[in-house]
Amino acid sequence: MRFTRIRVAFLASFLVAAGTFAAGPASADSNAYDGLWNVTVVTKSGSCQPTTSSTLVVTDGKVSAGGAAVSGKVGREGLVRVSINGAYANGQLNGKTGSGKWNGSSAGVPCSGRWEASRQ
Repeated sequence: MRFTRIRVAFLASFLVAAGTFAAGPASADSNAYDGLWNVTVVTKSGSCQPTTSSTLVVTDGKVSAGGAAVSGKVGREGLVRVSINGAYANGQLNGKTGSGKWNGSSAGVPCSGRWEASRQ
């Protein structure tokens, strides 16, 4: 149950970060990937929830989520690196889509899988 919350928080954080990039050149630090992103996380290994979807925002390349312990970024070339409560994800955004891998554990039970994103 706790890992499901981690996955939801990860999705929210990633989409928050992605949404900021889609917002456009509002500042010198803005990124082509700023804006809202719809992210789906799929578990391939472990006993975590099979699939979770959420909307996240990217702002100036930074990934964040309200109240969640999230850190991460999306680089100008679309490289994604995010961590949240012991779960880690990396991958690539390209234009209006993206994908990558994630892994983590909860209560000593490891889980891993893939994620896919599309710009809203």
